[in-house]
Amino acid sequence: MFVSKTFGSNSFNSLNSSNSFPYNNKISMKIKKGFVLRELCGEYMVAGEGMEQINFNKLIRLNASAAYLWQEVAEREFTSDTLAELLVGKYGIPEPQAQADATALCQVWKREGLIE
Repeated sequence: MFVSKTFGSNSFNSLNSSNSFPYNNKISMKIKKGFVLRELCGEYMVAGEGMEQINFNKLIRLNASAAYLWQEVAEREFTSDTLAELLVGKYGIPEPQAQADATALCQVWKREGLIE
């Protein structure tokens, strides 16, 4: 399960990997320029920095697994399959669970405007 809390708005989103999301796991994505991951008081936060993200007024909290994935793909293109492979490799979870979690996380990142 990935939890994403958006600070700066009134939304709280919790995604359970058992939910189905209509998302193409072959689409190549990348993290938009200007978003950085920071660790603040033991919490992982994504914030917009620089002119590219001047209108982005939120902090996005990531759990440790999502932060690990962010760090692994921060400088390259990826698919939800890429994220699933990373989850299986790091945590040894079953592939279907990893794929569902990766797809759910991509949906959150896309909805929040973090990836393109």
